[in-house]
Amino acid sequence: MPRFSVRWTLSVLLILAVGGTFLFCEYLIYFPTILKCGIDARPMDSAVRAMVLSDTHLLGAVGGHWFDKLRREWQMERAFQTALWLLRPEIVFILGDIFDEGKWSSQKHWEDDVRRFHRMFRHSADTELVVLVGNHDIGFHYEMDWFKLQRFEKVFNASSTRIVTRKGVNFLLVNSVALHGDSCPICQSVEKELIKLSRDLNCSLQVGRNSCEGSQAYPPTPPIMLQHYPLYRLSDAGCTGQDAAPPEERHLLFREKYDVLSKEASQRLLQWFKPRLILSGHTHSGCEVLHENKYPEISVPSFSWRNRNNPSVILASVSPTSYALSKCFLPEESTVISVYCSAGTCLLLLLLAHCLWVKGLLQCLSLCLLGKHKSL
Repeated sequence: MPRFSVRWTLSVLLILAVGGTFLFCEYLIYFPTILKCGIDARPMDSAVRAMVLSDTHLLGAVGGHWFDKLRREWQMERAFQTALWLLRPEIVFILGDIFDEGKWSSQKHWEDDVRRFHRMFRHSADTELVVLVGNHDIGFHYEMDWFKLQRFEKVFNASSTRIVTRKGVNFLLVNSVALHGDSCPICQSVEKELIKLSRDLNCSLQVGRNSCEGSQAYPPTPPIMLQHYPLYRLSDAGCTGQDAAPPEERHLLFREKYDVLSKEASQRLLQWFKPRLILSGHTHSGCEVLHENKYPEISVPSFSWRNRNNPSVILASVSPTSYALSKCFLPEESTVISVYCSAGTCLLLLLLAHCLWVKGLLQCLSLCLLGKHKSL
C-alpha cells in the first residue's frame, strides 16, 4: 500500500510538472510579457489604435523543415492571438515578407502558405488586417513579375500601393520593391500611382484647392508611410536598443536597392509625401532614424523567432495631429528553452531521488528480513 501511494504521488507530480511547464511555455508566458506594453502618452481622443509587425516569413515547401514550421508558426500564432486579445488594436499592419518562398512557390504551395497564414493571423470583424508586399512575397526587383504581384494582391484583396484612411488619419502603403527608378512596367505603374496619390494628398492639404480639379479628397494631414524596405541609410551604426542588430553587424554598409531603398527613391518619397512618420521592416532589427532632421523612421524587427531571439511589435495610437508609440516585446526563445531545460533537469533529479529512495528502502527491508532469518 505505501509503495502504491508513493508511485501514485510521483506520477501525479510528474504529470503536473510536465503539464504546467508546457502550459506556461506555450500559452501563459505570452500574457505577462505582452501586458508590459502600454502607450507612453495618455490615450488620445478619436485616435486609431494600430499594431504594426513585420517579416513573418512563413516557411515554404522547399526550405522549411516541418519542425521549424511547427515551432515558429505556433510561436507567431500564440503571440498574435494574445496581442489581439490584450491590446485590442483596431487595425493591424504587416510590413511585408509575409511568406518566405512567395517569390518562387508553385500555385499549390502558394495556396497552402496562404491557408496557414489565414489560420495563424485570424481576427475578429472589428479588427482590420492590412498587409504590405515584401521582396520574399513577389521576389526582388529582378525576380518580380505581374503574375506574382497580382497573385499577392488578389489574396489580400487590395492594391499594393494605396492610402488607407481611418478616423482622419492617412496611412500610405508603398510597394517599395518596385521603387528602382528604372523602366520596368511594374516600377512605372507604382511610380505613376504614387505621383497621383502625392498630388491628391497635397491638394487635400491646400486651403483653396483651386488647382485640384478631379483629385480625390483625403483628410488634410500628412501621412503615416508604411513600406517594406527602409529609406536609404548607410548602416545600422547609429541604431541602439535591445532589438538593434548585433554589434558586429551594425557597421556593415547597406546596399542600395537591396538592403535599403536608393538615395534617389528615398528623396522622392520624402519630397512627394512629407510623412510625419515612416514605418519599415526588411532588416529584421529595430532602428530609429531621423531623415533630414524632420522625418522620423522606425524599422520594425521581425515577428518570428526564426529571425531573432526577441521579436516585438509596435503599438501605436494615432490621431490626425499626433501619435504615441510603444514597443511591445514578445517572449524570448532563449527564455522558453531555459524553462524547458530547467524543468527537465528538475524532473530528472526527482526521478533519481525517487530511485535512490526506493533502492534504500529495498536494502533496508532486505537487512531486516535477513536479521529475522538469522534469529530463527
